[in-house]
Amino acid sequence: MSAEQRQRAIEIRGVSRIYGEGEHRVTALSGVNLAIAENEFFTLLGPSGCGKTTLLRLIAGFDFPTDGEILLHGEDIAPLPPFKRHVNTVFQSYALFPHMTVAENISFGLQMLGRPKDEIKTRLDEMLELVHMTAMRNRQVNQISGGQQQRVALARALAPKPQVLLLDEPLSALDYKLRKEMQVELKRVQAETGITFIFVTHDQEEALTMSDRIAVMSNGEVRQVGTAREIYDQPSDRFVADFIGESNFLEGEVTTVSETSARVKLSSGVEIDASLPAGKTPSGKVTVVIRPEHASVGEPGPDHLNGTLEEAAYFGTDTHFHIRLDSGDLFTVREQNVRSVRDQHRKGERIAAHLGPSAAQILKDRS
Repeated sequence: MSAEQRQRAIEIRGVSRIYGEGEHRVTALSGVNLAIAENEFFTLLGPSGCGKTTLLRLIAGFDFPTDGEILLHGEDIAPLPPFKRHVNTVFQSYALFPHMTVAENISFGLQMLGRPKDEIKTRLDEMLELVHMTAMRNRQVNQISGGQQQRVALARALAPKPQVLLLDEPLSALDYKLRKEMQVELKRVQAETGITFIFVTHDQEEALTMSDRIAVMSNGEVRQVGTAREIYDQPSDRFVADFIGESNFLEGEVTTVSETSARVKLSSGVEIDASLPAGKTPSGKVTVVIRPEHASVGEPGPDHLNGTLEEAAYFGTDTHFHIRLDSGDLFTVREQNVRSVRDQHRKGERIAAHLGPSAAQILKDRS
């Protein structure tokens, strides 16, 4: 069952947020529409200033939309204050109480809600076990590591059993190795609890590895929504293709169109097949995107992208070949390294990029 077919936990309908007036007017969000399914790990991804944190704050109730509706299981919560929403937030700074122990931090929200002591004890034990912190329940939070503090913040937010959990770049302060470990932990916790997670990040790799679906945002708008594979392999426009991973962009002109692909004549004169963008049949001049790993290096030929090797960068797991095409475009090929001995290509050598099946895709825009 797809995310669209499952019961919707959160619906964003035509939400805009405008700050200031006149010449000081700033549009942080512009007519955003999203449907987030129950039990889904959904990520808002985009560069700084794209509006993702503003949208998270609107869902949490820390700010209110200028226009539009925010529905939680069908109820419009946009006018409600935060304490009247079944939504909790894990902040980037964790916001733990330094004078309290791990157990006291996790229990705090339940105590403020007036829950019975027996219920608090049972829920505390469940949360400590869930985040693997039982042995550290009596530690002060300033005596545990950053990753452990992140687990405590997560447990505290989950303890009241919110319908939706919001996570505002909670891993950004961690080092690379610990961040990778916590990505796995967050995904595990989400799967075990079945709670809808809405995760904000600017890290493309983080979004791709953790999310059921991703909304890519730019300038207060949602540019594309889809699974990690859809976002990466079928970007809707140049911004998405450029922001997610590494891409090669080539200009060309459509010569013929079939049901699912088009023949494109590049500026070098070489003709290639390219898949069509969803919901559009392009004509005339177009921009084509090709991922570096969807091409390989080989001998020049009439049906290949011929050029001169400018640089070959060894990255351990793979090698990046930077080829200056005869058209003048710089084209990158990424090949996985294997233990078998292979010929070493040298700088200045005539070489070509050979495209794999379905390597090229036409974008919706030419911006």
